[in-house]
Amino acid sequence: MAAITVENLTKSYGDIHAVRGIDFHVDEGEVFALLGPNGAGKSTAVEILEGHRKRNSGEVSVLGFDPETGGREFRDRIGVVLQET
Repeated sequence: MAAITVENLTKSYGDIHAVRGIDFHVDEGEVFALLGPNGAGKSTAVEILEGHRKRNSGEVSVLGFDPETGGREFRDRIGVVLQET
């Protein structure tokens, strides 16, 4: 079962495309990293997965929840490690 599923995720700020049509899935127990240069949309994508930012289009499921509507039950089940030095 996929813990995270992202299909055609898009987020724009006016004419600026922060995330444009990305797709990926992460299975339960799988280690996953989102890598890319500055400005690639990594932080925006993670904020959408956390439910802190709304997407313009696409489908997102995290642990069976839509992050935009999952509420407290969703937030109580997730954790994110953004960076380690």
